[in-house]
Amino acid sequence: MNVDKIAVERFKILSSRPFDAVVTALKSAVGQPDWNQFVRASQAATSASDFERVVQRGLGRTGFMLFAEFDLGAVLRRESKSDAPKSVRFLMGNPLIMKEMVKHVPDAGSYAPVTILVDERPDGVHLSYDRMESYLLPYGNTEALAVARDLDAKITALLRDCAS
Repeated sequence: MNVDKIAVERFKILSSRPFDAVVTALKSAVGQPDWNQFVRASQAATSASDFERVVQRGLGRTGFMLFAEFDLGAVLRRESKSDAPKSVRFLMGNPLIMKEMVKHVPDAGSYAPVTILVDERPDGVHLSYDRMESYLLPYGNTEALAVARDLDAKITALLRDCAS
């Protein structure tokens, strides 16, 4: 049994925009495929190029798709019956990008799709993302790190755009 310690870099940006406007901007930038259709089409793909076409149809203008959305604020409000701040965790990514990282570092599959947290605090709306490069740095694979850096650049650009 091994236990590895990985230092993670968190990218954070603060927005003065309303929470709902930030969330709307984020969701409008990524694909939101019908998951039943997406899974059926993915399973029916008989080649890598067929699968790539299925993925491309599910991507938004940023080259990402939304896999899941968790309304953390709603969970908090159920417990406290108060007006807890809004907080949503998004799982998003691109299976083709994930594939390129996992080819070189199988453990990259533990980190993709990525998590983006959008939460309301007294000083504004925070957008947070743990950089993929920091997850993969300990593995020392230059090919996977290059893909991770590109992914990080795309995600941080998306968050900057949504925050402004």
